[in-house]
Amino acid sequence: MITSEERAGHRSALTVATWELWKRPDHWIAYTGLSVATMLALTGVFAASIAIASSQVLLCFLLAGLAIAHTEATRRIERQRRSMSVTPHINMTSVWVLPGAILLPPQLTALLVTVIYLHLGYRSWAGLRTVNPHRTVANATSMTLTAFAAWAAVQFVGADTASVTSICAASLAFFLMNAVFTGTGLYFAAPKKATVQALLGSWDDNILEASTVCIGALVLVVLPHQPVLVLLVFLPLYLLQRSVLIKQLEELATTDQKTQLLNATTWQQGAVREVARAERENGQFGALMIDLDHFKSINDTYGHLAGDDVLKGVAALVKAETRTQDLAGRFGGEEFVVLLTSSSKHESVAVAERIRQRISEMVIKTQDNEGNPVVIEQRTASVGVATFPLDGRTIDEVMASADASVYAAKRNGRNRVVSSPDLATVAEVTLEAVAA
Repeated sequence: MITSEERAGHRSALTVATWELWKRPDHWIAYTGLSVATMLALTGVFAASIAIASSQVLLCFLLAGLAIAHTEATRRIERQRRSMSVTPHINMTSVWVLPGAILLPPQLTALLVTVIYLHLGYRSWAGLRTVNPHRTVANATSMTLTAFAAWAAVQFVGADTASVTSICAASLAFFLMNAVFTGTGLYFAAPKKATVQALLGSWDDNILEASTVCIGALVLVVLPHQPVLVLLVFLPLYLLQRSVLIKQLEELATTDQKTQLLNATTWQQGAVREVARAERENGQFGALMIDLDHFKSINDTYGHLAGDDVLKGVAALVKAETRTQDLAGRFGGEEFVVLLTSSSKHESVAVAERIRQRISEMVIKTQDNEGNPVVIEQRTASVGVATFPLDGRTIDEVMASADASVYAAKRNGRNRVVSSPDLATVAEVTLEAVAA
């Protein structure tokens, strides 16, 4: 049943002046408009110059039907994947568009993409209601231009469409141009927050996209000769999407979504394992407790979104200053923790001092609650350092020692690194902190 709020949303969507499109950056609107115009112009040129056979029309609608059937079969999985995506969402349309790009005239490929994305747009609107129509149009345009690039690659190599050369050339052009068109659109959407991963996705994202292109190439080989066998790709595709969803769920369960560091529970579990390893090998490790000074003033002055940008900046800095085998996590609020494997007290203090210095030099460009640009800089942090087994035989003892050192740093003026003193002094500092 459609509620009154949903009906109001549908009515407002029909009013051009209220479209969410106009809230997008001007450069993104211009880029998208130019892309749409280019796509329509090329489609018109192809329609006027390339003849269409009836068998090609049937093939176009066969591919569209397969794509829609696949979308319906995996709709729930894709909704969950999309809702959890923090990088560009990779759908499975390449599996069906790539064969069309090679086997069909470009104008029919444009029709194929239109049918697929109309269905995706309808499902998004009727289901999540979070994907605005202009995003669907932009994505469909990028996919159509990508298909045109794959078709052009086949024409350039001049080989038979079923040859290995043509398939490889088309697949490579499809993968690369899809990344270019998608990345360019994302850049114009938010140039100030553009990073390589935000624009091009992670390695896992690109491997997933490459996998869909490879499956599309296999569909291309089978479709002209044994079209019924194409149904055999449905189960592998379903399992691929399900495995990606499981990986996203695992990351969601172990990662702090705001900073992409380990969450407190996962960090604690990893630290306990490190204690067991250090005991077996008679080893040592360092632990850092990092507490941002006067962080509440950022939220009070600029708003929580600006505060979130500061947290993300600190998290990226901590990642950059630690090794792959180290454990970096967020304990909550403005507190970060780092476990430095196989590190002495001296080495841990050096890392802590480097992080403290980098935080003081950090410049965060963000916006306040009113959307006004602001620059947040000259922030400081108090860092406590403790080591295993010198400051404790369990992770709780080590972290209590590091926490007491943080208190000592704050009591002595903040913006400093304090390493754990002996256990008696730690207990004394802790008692003073509790009494205060």
